Amino acid sequence: MDFLVLFSFYLAFLLICVIMICIFTKSQRLKAVVLGGAQVCARVTPQCLQRAVQTLLHQLFHTRHPAFLVLHLLLQGLVYAEYTYEVFSYCLELEFSLPCLLLPYVLLSVNLVFFTLTCSANPGTITKTNVSLLLQVYEFDDVMFPKNSRCSTCDLRKPARSKHCRVCDRCVHRFDHHCVWVNNCIGAWNTGYFLIYLLTLTASAATIAILSAAFLLRLVAVSNLYQETYLDDLGRFQAVDTGFLIQHLFLAFPRIIFLLGFVIVLSLLLAGYLCFALYLAATNQTTNEWYRGDWAWCQHWPLVAWSPSAEPQIHQNIHSHGLWSNLREVFIPATPSYKKKKR
Repeated sequence: MDFLVLFSFYLAFLLICVIMICIFTKSQRLKAVVLGGAQVCARVTPQCLQRAVQTLLHQLFHTRHPAFLVLHLLLQGLVYAEYTYEVFSYCLELEFSLPCLLLPYVLLSVNLVFFTLTCSANPGTITKTNVSLLLQVYEFDDVMFPKNSRCSTCDLRKPARSKHCRVCDRCVHRFDHHCVWVNNCIGAWNTGYFLIYLLTLTASAATIAILSAAFLLRLVAVSNLYQETYLDDLGRFQAVDTGFLIQHLFLAFPRIIFLLGFVIVLSLLLAGYLCFALYLAATNQTTNEWYRGDWAWCQHWPLVAWSPSAEPQIHQNIHSHGLWSNLREVFIPATPSYKKKKR
């Protein structure tokens, strides 16, 4: 039972870390606590070590760096190598359906295609040649995206829903976020690729988790382990329970057990993020707009406080035009909404 408890702590720790990261990104108080802790640590940390850490973090998160892209491919390769070397071969011996066993490879092929497209596609870089055209695509709401706003870095007028990416050092049309795992921005012209990439990645992780669990369950059923007894520490015969079965399977197939735990956690995290991405697509929002939406009214609060007669400007999503129109816009980027004048 000791292994089961430790393995449960392992899964719980991973989930708690992810939840805390999500809360941290939205909570200003937690950010202040973390910054305060970092300042305390800085007083007792050598300057050379601080500079090395700052340089490393800057390269990883503030410049286009392929480290996370390589890590992504490495983890994916290790998962599929373990699946092929053990799970696939054992499942063939237990006469699993071959199409089911080949499904992860089909999903991998599709995933790698859209992963490559997401990495290499232009997300919607705003330049001097296309800025006048992109200014006509979306309406300005004068709250989150005011008219006549200019990018101080690119020295260009900012179209509605655009943002300057500090990592790529460019303004991106319908900017969603910068994804370190694909080493590229997600914008108007590659959001569809990213959504299919995320969908196939989630499906492949879930499929491997289901097949690995099915193999272990089939093995227990075939060997009749659940009907056996074992001798406990006190010398008494005990019926095999779930904890003993898991420990026995771990001793027999340790890599498969760790693979199963990893892909289960990965499937849950990816499924949660996929649901969030689908919600944004269905409501025609970007991650940047969703994040900034809570603070848009706060930015205008001083004006309301000084002028009681002024009406508070609350951000509203003016770009949503129904579920199917919103989803179509993800895969077919919006075009300028103005009408050409007849000559």
